[in-house]
Amino acid sequence: MHIPDGYLGPQTYGTLFGVMMPVWSWASRKVRQALDVEQVPLLALGAAFTFVIMMFNVPIPGGTTGHAVGATLVAIVLGPWAAVLAVSMALVVQALLFADGGVTAIGANCFTMAFAMPVVGYGVYRLLTAGGSVTVRRRSMAAAVAGYVSLNVAALLTAVALGLQPILAHRLDGAPLYCPYSLHVTVPAMLAGHLLVFGWIEGIVTGMVVSSLLKVDPSLFAASRKKFLSPRRSAS
Repeated sequence: MHIPDGYLGPQTYGTLFGVMMPVWSWASRKVRQALDVEQVPLLALGAAFTFVIMMFNVPIPGGTTGHAVGATLVAIVLGPWAAVLAVSMALVVQALLFADGGVTAIGANCFTMAFAMPVVGYGVYRLLTAGGSVTVRRRSMAAAVAGYVSLNVAALLTAVALGLQPILAHRLDGAPLYCPYSLHVTVPAMLAGHLLVFGWIEGIVTGMVVSSLLKVDPSLFAASRKKFLSPRRSAS
């Protein structure tokens, strides 16, 4: 899912980088308000976890790759804005040190995997666990569904960004300047792999880790939910 250099035109990667700038600023402010000193190692651990799991890239048609991300798991444990920062840090390190994802595409990759994915995943998880008695099984299943849905949303956004390039940037003869694949190629190519394989991996890993953490320290989730949804009230 990492978009490499040369596949997005400046009008796309520049716009998405511009979108991410206020997102990073807002996320940093929310994390400073909500995160305790004791939880900072968890944020670093979340970034390391997403870094490792995203290194297992499998090439798929359409000029990109498929893999699990772990963004929804970090969002469920530490809150969506902490996940934005954790996954963004992992993506920046991967791009700069390992050439896994393009430097010019950092904003685009962060938009899909570090912003859209944890926000959507956290929203799905909260929706599925709202109201009634919330058992470990229900939370684990909700986390699994959230992981599956959020990864496929990120894959769809990646496919759209790639598929729009022949429309946005091309020569006079119609030859594309960047990604040569149109939407009718990128969308099914990305969604097929993630709907059938990578989404299931993401969901299973997310559900299993959440289940284990709930059995070991369920208070971790309650504290995170309270702080990240209303950090100022929780501090009083």
